[in-house]
Amino acid sequence: MMEILVVDEDRRLRDAVLSALEAEHHYVEAMAGGEAVLRRLGEEHFDAVFLDLRMGGNGGMEILGEIKRRHPGTEVVVWASDGTVQLAVKAMRDGAFDFLEKPFPDDVLQGVLARLERQRRLPGWSEVVEGPPNAGTAEPVLDSADASMRAVRDVLGRAAPTSASILILGESGTGKSVMARAVHDKSSVRHKPFVTVSCPSLSRELLESQLFGHVKGAFTGAIRDQWGKVHAANGGTLFLDEIGELPLDIQPKLLRLLQEREYERLGETKTRKAEVRVIAATNRDLRMLVDDGAFREDLYYRLHVIVVTLPALRDRPGDLLRFAEEYLRFFAERTSRKIRGFSEGGKNRLRSYAWPGNLRELRNGIERAVILSRGEEIGAEDLACDNGPTRLQCVPGWNSATEAFAHSLPGADLSLEALEGEHLKRVLGRSGSLAEAARILGIDQATLYRKRKRMGLG
Repeated sequence: MMEILVVDEDRRLRDAVLSALEAEHHYVEAMAGGEAVLRRLGEEHFDAVFLDLRMGGNGGMEILGEIKRRHPGTEVVVWASDGTVQLAVKAMRDGAFDFLEKPFPDDVLQGVLARLERQRRLPGWSEVVEGPPNAGTAEPVLDSADASMRAVRDVLGRAAPTSASILILGESGTGKSVMARAVHDKSSVRHKPFVTVSCPSLSRELLESQLFGHVKGAFTGAIRDQWGKVHAANGGTLFLDEIGELPLDIQPKLLRLLQEREYERLGETKTRKAEVRVIAATNRDLRMLVDDGAFREDLYYRLHVIVVTLPALRDRPGDLLRFAEEYLRFFAERTSRKIRGFSEGGKNRLRSYAWPGNLRELRNGIERAVILSRGEEIGAEDLACDNGPTRLQCVPGWNSATEAFAHSLPGADLSLEALEGEHLKRVLGRSGSLAEAARILGIDQATLYRKRKRMGLG
């Protein structure tokens, strides 16, 4: 299946080609032409464009050149009613995949489609990939000496080549999206799209449109047809980040996509097919959301095929300093700072903090320290807490009570309630379910539920 844009001022020919292509199960959009063609190609990926060269006089030739300049991986099939040899030669020289003379019979169109399909199977065919891994970031490689992290990597390594749905649990900032991308890169569809949808980022209506697409007029502001992320991910991987925030009334549509590989765009009754591998991630307790009626149980079990929990950074002390040093090298190079590393005081400060924001917080903290450091080493003072207006602000949550808890120091200036709350927060954060957390704490689920609610932990 290919994504094809048909461009011709003749509506009858445009509609006839569209119908013929859709009959072969390709996704097709059709438009009359002009600058809107280039805008549409900037908004969505198309495998091929079928283009009338005589559009607006010789405007089609200009559009052909712009398409090949801006989107070199998109093939362009051109046609004209006056198919002279000179025109065909010029079009092919400018990058056209094939030249047809109008009117053309169906078997000629079928032949072009067959050649395009063969071309797609050749190495080097351009694929749309959203969010290339580690592009311009300092994300540490998630290998680890920690046993729990090695177990996670082992499970995901064995699951990656399959088409099974994967659910990645873990606190915010533990690297769930990076791990999802690593799974895609080891899968059989690694040369296909990897498309991310952030579930909490939009209103319900806009999120549904972003996922499944819409047709013109489906809602206020829908001024043209739009393909969604499911369409963009077809054949590859759809990563649903923070799926615990997915609105309840969208969940049946996702369940249908998972079970039947079918969906409809907003405002459209036509059923479409999509072969996507779904990886979901959340820092929420989905089982508790099911019990509370905020998440469908059937969708929960559909996602709950391969499940892993990424350990928090505070539970991986052997990785903390190594990751910090990788971040330091990255930001020192980016900012042209000559910084050798961390002083002993700086290392102690790193070790003493609980890092509730995990890798994301560590990254931000090291970047800030590299920028503001005055010496060739990052010291404790560069990472220190000070709420004064002229000093580096403390990383959120970094205080003497947190440090005392991290070191388990008896007699620290920390109330029993604060100590209990911190302990509950940590156990809940690394547990895959409320039942597991209750088992670790040695209390029943009802008691844990009441304590968590009283302390505002979720």
